[in-house]
Amino acid sequence: MAVAPRARPQDFFTDAQWQALTARSSWRGLWLIAHCWGVIALAIAMGVLWPMTIPLAVLIVGARQLGLFILMHDAAHAVLHRNRRVNDWVGEWLCSPTITAYRPYHLQHHRFVQQTEDPDLVLSAPFPITRASLWRKVARDLTGQTFWKQRFGHYGEALRARPAGTPWAPVLRAELRKDRRFLIANGLGLAAFSVAGLGWAWVLMWLLPMATWLPLVSRVRNIAEHALIAQNEADPLRQARTTHAGWVERALVAPYWVNYHCEHHMFTAIPCWNLPKAHRLLRDGGVLPRLATEPGYAALLRRAAPA
Repeated sequence: MAVAPRARPQDFFTDAQWQALTARSSWRGLWLIAHCWGVIALAIAMGVLWPMTIPLAVLIVGARQLGLFILMHDAAHAVLHRNRRVNDWVGEWLCSPTITAYRPYHLQHHRFVQQTEDPDLVLSAPFPITRASLWRKVARDLTGQTFWKQRFGHYGEALRARPAGTPWAPVLRAELRKDRRFLIANGLGLAAFSVAGLGWAWVLMWLLPMATWLPLVSRVRNIAEHALIAQNEADPLRQARTTHAGWVERALVAPYWVNYHCEHHMFTAIPCWNLPKAHRLLRDGGVLPRLATEPGYAALLRRAAPA
């Protein structure tokens, strides 16, 4: 297997700069998790108080659901908290329970980024695509089809793959065990909101964003990060893309500095909150023109689906 070439921090930063960029914090990651859940709570409260704002709440909550995944991603890199046990606990219990399975998969992606062995290569390899194909994907995301396939598609796959004559009930129970935390957490959430007479709010402003806006912004993020990047790219400054984002994009599409993806791939030891600082240092050092960058998400999608 060909390991992807890596950037050397000493070629871009002084020792003092590198120490500052990679310093772990005991509070910053916890604050970001609290911020993420706080924004979700405020958005849902806004929709309850002023139902006309529910469409906006769906966008905000869906983006922060992505935000929880991004913070879990930092925990997978062990940079969300100074203490490793705390890092893993908050990543699993306050961000996403998928961290245990996600970590080895994701570290393989970093080790072989854009190489043949990259498990995420399937996400970027098809691009560019036609605009009609992109709109079909958008439609599947916004109608819940993508969510249903990703979240529950494994039930049908397991049932179809069972040997002939095998009872379906044990297979179904095994698949349900895989989803037990997701089902229990959302069942408890719905029950708690229903007791307060707000079951509809849980459905419209938690489950609906999860089934619609979250799949769409996750797709946009995947496209922005690696689509149109050359396979087997040897230059570590061009194995991922940084996409410039204004405040609207940061609020609704790319929370918690996820748009600085080139810097993240170059230097995985940097916590997400220091990626903008790394970007500025690279700019001040005259390195920025060598990076794969895009002026915005709309411009990137136009290149990914030109016609």
